[in-house]
Amino acid sequence: MASDIKWFETIGMHDLPAVGGKNASLGVLTRDLAGDGIRVPAGFALTTSAYRAFLAANRIEPAMRRQIHRLHAGKTGLERTGKAIREMILKGRMPEATVAEIRIAYGELGRRLDMRGPAVAVRSSATAEDLPGASFAGQLESFLNVRGADALIDACQRCFASLFTNRAIAYREAKGFDHFAVAVSVGVQRMVRSDRAGSGVIFTLDSESGFPDVVMISATWGLGETVVQGEVEPDRVMVFKPLLEQAGMRPIIARDCGAKAVKLIYAGGGERTRLIKTSPAQRRRLVLDDDDTLQLARWAVAVERHYGRPMDIEWAKDATSGELYLVQARPETVQAGKSRSNFVRYRLKARPEPILSGAAIGDAIAAGKACVIRSPADLARFPDGAILVTGNTDPDWVPVMKRAAGIVTDHGGSTSHAAIVSRELGVPAVVGTGRATALLSDGVSITLSCAEGEKGRVYPGKLAFTREEVELGKLPATRTQVMVNIADPATAFAWWQLPAKGVGLARMEFIIGNLVRVHPMALVHPERVSPAEQRTIRELARGHASPEDYFVDTLARGIARLATPWYPHPAIVRLSDFKTNEYARLIGGGAFEPAEENPMIGFRGASRYYDPRYREGFALECRALKRVREEMGFTNVIVMVPFCRTPGEADRVLAEMAANGLRRGDTTEGGKGLEVYMMCEIPANVVLAAEFAKRFDGFSIGSNDLTQLLLGVDRDSDILAGLFDERDAAVTTSISDAITRAHTAGIKVGICGQAPSNHPDFAAFLVSEGIDSISLNPDSFLKTVQSIAEAEAAMLRRAPATAET
Repeated sequence: MASDIKWFETIGMHDLPAVGGKNASLGVLTRDLAGDGIRVPAGFALTTSAYRAFLAANRIEPAMRRQIHRLHAGKTGLERTGKAIREMILKGRMPEATVAEIRIAYGELGRRLDMRGPAVAVRSSATAEDLPGASFAGQLESFLNVRGADALIDACQRCFASLFTNRAIAYREAKGFDHFAVAVSVGVQRMVRSDRAGSGVIFTLDSESGFPDVVMISATWGLGETVVQGEVEPDRVMVFKPLLEQAGMRPIIARDCGAKAVKLIYAGGGERTRLIKTSPAQRRRLVLDDDDTLQLARWAVAVERHYGRPMDIEWAKDATSGELYLVQARPETVQAGKSRSNFVRYRLKARPEPILSGAAIGDAIAAGKACVIRSPADLARFPDGAILVTGNTDPDWVPVMKRAAGIVTDHGGSTSHAAIVSRELGVPAVVGTGRATALLSDGVSITLSCAEGEKGRVYPGKLAFTREEVELGKLPATRTQVMVNIADPATAFAWWQLPAKGVGLARMEFIIGNLVRVHPMALVHPERVSPAEQRTIRELARGHASPEDYFVDTLARGIARLATPWYPHPAIVRLSDFKTNEYARLIGGGAFEPAEENPMIGFRGASRYYDPRYREGFALECRALKRVREEMGFTNVIVMVPFCRTPGEADRVLAEMAANGLRRGDTTEGGKGLEVYMMCEIPANVVLAAEFAKRFDGFSIGSNDLTQLLLGVDRDSDILAGLFDERDAAVTTSISDAITRAHTAGIKVGICGQAPSNHPDFAAFLVSEGIDSISLNPDSFLKTVQSIAEAEAAMLRRAPATAET
């Protein structure tokens, strides 16, 4: 007689009908990927034949079919149907032959592990689960810390019953699966002691934007069910794949410490697990160090390579041995199924102050009336098309979630099962807001936006928005390199599908202002700021060796994130260009900044970098850039010096950079030499372009400041706004001169100001002057590319006539 037990090392994807998607993947990991160093907890599968034998032995399938028929006929509801079928299964008796096989296999597992009565994880594995076209995320049950053969047999029977949870029935109905064509296998694995360490989830792409070149890892203390069920806000770490295998490189481009307020641990007595609060120290500390992060990322890439598609993986760390394990792997089903040839972008027409913010799930915008649901008992009152507001988007609520226009929750993270289901249903959600159910009332109109990067926002009222869809394959090619201006690392991935040739302007001051938030000199000299500011600095810098390290680490990861989407194309990073009044608004800034009558033409840009009042802060900027290039591997990063008034000042800045390890032309191992560009934004930069060109590798025209200084118009003045025009003859003549002189000197010249994004005719002028690159705001990229292509075509049409003349 054929056995109902299959050990993981004997299982492959061809066994899927017998062991289900989850167990088939565990077999692949165990059998085929051990050579990549991947560890999988030992275990076995109880096959689907055991499930079918159970139904036959208890003669309950006809009654189960009658319940489903009544559901389809509208004679009974989903909840009563699911409950009735589960009760039939739980009242049944496991066949003796199956019982005997489970006992023998459990005993053999104990011998292999050299343990008596080992604790095991018992997980359902359906034949229609964890497939490329359907995830069934969180639909079936898992049972943790199961000890003893009797408890294991009971858990297996409960897994059989979980094939008919309300959410599983609803999901199969939505996907068109025959309930009785689907069978369930049960996976039995040694429990990893992650209750004393940590665990979490890995995606081998960015789960929101679909950007394929990153590994996204979520981590929490204790057992991983708190992550997948959305009960905690986990740590989030991101690793850049293309640089992962380069010797010595550590391309961790994002590392955010989550709240991790609770953790799930093993329990004594009759309880298998229990939920407890984490300590303040655990909440402040990252679960994974960099070595573990990179190890998991390498394993994830190996799994993705083997399967040939993006993957959703669960991991755990054993506290006893300190070893990492992969405990599940399934195909990612949402982003992997989206078209990469079409670019869809949502945009709010107006943007008031948000009421709430959290993690953005999806990239759409939804507006409607809030319906606050605090208990499953209230689900029946949810109207179609409302915004579901709840504490936690539990997967049990799938029937309601798919009728919602959008979802807002108090708790949960971007890798929870609930978030996965929201993505799969195509319903935008803002999760982990902390207080949605307290602030929002039934019937109030709200708008939720997931179109602003990784942070989702909830706005008051029903706001107007646009939806734009472009077939990227139909965009014209251009001779002129078209790049993008990117300021916010959190939004960079939203635009990765744009066929840009790199980042023409990444503003360092945006990262400092929004992520670091502290004046660099206040981090070097915290003793010079107020006690309250010192406390804030200590809190922000927790987990770092020093306040200076906090600055360098945060800035480096922000720059790396901006350099990532179009790698290996160049990413031009402008050194900080705050004005003194802007620096003063940073935490601790008031102690270091002078009051100036006209900060716009005051102590800013290049003049700060070698000055004793800021030199130590500039050294931190250089340390961050050096880390990005030499430790993370982003040799595509080009450094750009802003507001450089004289060639002599250029020499002083370059000398200061060199003293801090950023020497123009220096080559990192296996990389390319450091290029340094200059913003061409002061009339002196145009007049002395030949002299500046001897010191820099390229120019980038800043049309905003150049226009301001040529026309003598304060660009922030409402009174003079009508006079501020980048298309004025004085400005265009200067730009034409700058391009000619740069090319005569043999260096590249581009433009990163606003003008080409705002005025298609200005972009056409730049093309006619032979500019090398034009950097655009992402939201104007698509329309301006058309203008650039048309201008190039017009030039080609004129070329023969010009030649004859």
